[in-house]
Amino acid sequence: MSTKIPRVTLVGAGPGDVDLLTIKGAKALAAADLVLYDALINPALLDLVPADKPRVFVGKRSGKHEFPQEEINALIVKYAFEYGHVVRLKGGDPFVFGRGYEEIQFAAQHGISTAVIPGISSAVAVPASQNIPLTSRGVSESFWVITGATKYGQISEDIALAAQSSATVIILMGMKNLEDITRVFQVLGKNTTPVAIIQNGTLPNERLVCGTIDTIYQLAQEQQVTSPAIIVIGQVVDLRFPSEQKTKIIQEANQFNLPNGSTF
Repeated sequence: MSTKIPRVTLVGAGPGDVDLLTIKGAKALAAADLVLYDALINPALLDLVPADKPRVFVGKRSGKHEFPQEEINALIVKYAFEYGHVVRLKGGDPFVFGRGYEEIQFAAQHGISTAVIPGISSAVAVPASQNIPLTSRGVSESFWVITGATKYGQISEDIALAAQSSATVIILMGMKNLEDITRVFQVLGKNTTPVAIIQNGTLPNERLVCGTIDTIYQLAQEQQVTSPAIIVIGQVVDLRFPSEQKTKIIQEANQFNLPNGSTF
């Protein structure tokens, strides 16, 4: 039995790219006595954990629940008392559809000290990686972030509410219900609204498929786009420009002498 004081640090791993982990998150991993990690985290992040410290996989992915949430909660408590500092590493931000609050609440109920280190949410980072702004003056004044499947596997009723607005709609975990999601927008006459699906966002194998409400389901089927993926619906999708064009713009802008030595 460890004589260390049990504590749990909940760390958001970010959307996938190793470099998008926060510095504070990296420090927590380096100070861990044991790490519990999910399926969607980049495995390279485990290299930040001291070599002699255990790393325990407790992953859950869409349609595959190797570890029920109740079992994960129990493991967090068990390992905190046995090892001391447990780092719970979860993809994206653990408070955005990550059930992170449930985990630290369970630990706190057992007298364990908890801390939360936020992560960069895939909801905002993944569209940005494809030069898609979630808001833009004159185009979109706000955005919704909605789960694509409730705990019963159905689409959220909030999607119908969001579809009535002019806001950008970001849907996480929605690929299995993509056809049903598009029908919600079609009923409201938004057939030509632009849609982007980004698979494996911020990773080297990132894929992008763009279409409209009427075409995106068929395009996703043809190109075999699967989870994990982010669905972005709204006029902001049409503001996207290719990465090579962005690079050219930056190169051209940096030819000018900007004030205070700043760059574009």
